[in-house]
Amino acid sequence: MSDILKDNLKILDIGGGGGYYSFWLQKKGHNVTLVDLSPKNIELVRKHAEATGVMLDKFETGDALNLNFSNDLFDLVLLFGPLYHLTEQKQRIKALSEAKRVLKPGGILLCAVISRFASLFDGFQRDLVIDNQFFKLLKDDLKTGIHLNETDNLEYFTTAYFHKPKEIITEIADSGLKFEKLIAIESFGWITRNFNEKLKDSTYMEKLLQTIRIVESDEDLMAISPHIIAVARKE
Repeated sequence: MSDILKDNLKILDIGGGGGYYSFWLQKKGHNVTLVDLSPKNIELVRKHAEATGVMLDKFETGDALNLNFSNDLFDLVLLFGPLYHLTEQKQRIKALSEAKRVLKPGGILLCAVISRFASLFDGFQRDLVIDNQFFKLLKDDLKTGIHLNETDNLEYFTTAYFHKPKEIITEIADSGLKFEKLIAIESFGWITRNFNEKLKDSTYMEKLLQTIRIVESDEDLMAISPHIIAVARKE
């Protein structure tokens, strides 16, 4: 793991959107390449680079299922969007396999998934279940994992796949990567009431952060987090 903590890593951000993570990592001294399926997002990256003077190593349109890079090229690969936009397991495994292909031996993959229970928590916390269309969406999510928003309400998200934690572990293994661990992004912290007020209380926030660190990789609590990071390595 020590090699992955060094400066000037070669990083590939697959499905990196407008470059939120890429530009941050580039400013940290790493060499970042961004690919995204959307030409509009690539244009946003171009404009941001011109406006800030922070230039990525490379940015271009690209498909997570067919990366235009040679083998064994990157120290770290980020896959923070594609897996929950691919509803077919075969395609998700293909995206993971492509990430593995372009990683150097010993390289690390960080990939993000959405919890199978995201609509359940959101629906009842925000009373979205009052809408029968959302309630149907929620039940379908729980049954199949496929989130298919056929309404015109953008708050109900877009077509996606919502994982159970054990599913992403299996998919990582099927791609030939070595699974390392899961990390809950929000963990239980998102259920904290009156968070904006408590954010000003440093003592409370330190207790919250300490507790999240204790349970962030606890398998029994993992699916309560709407977003989950899976960590894998190329052997």
